[in-house]
Amino acid sequence: MKRWFRRRVDAAYERLLSREIAGAPTHVAVIQDGNRRYARRNGGDAHEGHRAGAQTTEQVLEWCQDIGVEELTLYTFSTENFNRPEDEREALYELLCEKLTEFADADRVHDNEVCIQAIGEIDLLPEHVRDAVAYAERRTQEYDQFVLNIALAYGGRSRLLEAARGVARDVDADKIDPGEIDVGTIEQRLYDQPVRDVDLIIRPGGEERTSNFLPWHANGNEAAVFFCTPYWPEFSKADFLRGIRTYEHRKESWRRTRARRALALLGAVSEPELTEAQSIVNRFRDSLPVGERPPGADRELTGVADAGETTSNDDGLDSSSRAAD
Repeated sequence: MKRWFRRRVDAAYERLLSREIAGAPTHVAVIQDGNRRYARRNGGDAHEGHRAGAQTTEQVLEWCQDIGVEELTLYTFSTENFNRPEDEREALYELLCEKLTEFADADRVHDNEVCIQAIGEIDLLPEHVRDAVAYAERRTQEYDQFVLNIALAYGGRSRLLEAARGVARDVDADKIDPGEIDVGTIEQRLYDQPVRDVDLIIRPGGEERTSNFLPWHANGNEAAVFFCTPYWPEFSKADFLRGIRTYEHRKESWRRTRARRALALLGAVSEPELTEAQSIVNRFRDSLPVGERPPGADRELTGVADAGETTSNDDGLDSSSRAAD
């Protein structure tokens, strides 16, 4: 009876959260933490925990597609995982090969046109894992409706270091001028395929740190972060929706901050800057509490609404989805 009641409550909570969500982040990144602790708590070994976690991974992929997320990155095997006992590593390798092959052949992956790609130091992995990665990438390389990034042998700091070394080599060989180095120069060297800026990082398992995960794409985009206590195999749809709600609150907070900053500038800037500030107030005024809105905020300022339209959309995001600052 108690279990039945709990399921009813959980289902009602999921429906409530679903109604509260107005939009989805473009790119969600997940640190799949707690598999081994889940197994130990339930009297099993690490492999059983990882296999249980793989089932959660499949569910999260479906949840992302249901609400309109376009890219999902899974922190699956870090460079630190090479230090784990050999038998645990081998079991992980076998599970990775099994799931990569299964995903690459799954009807739902092809029906939804999911592109699978691996990021990280793939060359450090055993040959049979590299073969499974190549198979999954080859089978889905033509798709572009949804991107599933599998972070394998991954370390964010090591990727940045390797990118910096690549730029330094090109400068030394006179292939690039130092003055031409920009954001795109680094991003082209981080991964073989483009990776969108991260909007939301989710980490279950009770740890409150992002563990060197996608630092360029997450920190540079000021991604929202959602920490929760369930171990990854226990991660539920309600937990997932709470993470999405965290992203929405973070986005709304950003809009309020931008509107307040623009209001503060209105009385102390030159004419060109004043026009831009007024444009920002127009676009974000609904994010401010009524008491903070300036006089006349309910009316469009003549000639101002068009001032910011050429470079930004209504969310204040530029064409690369980064927050305009």
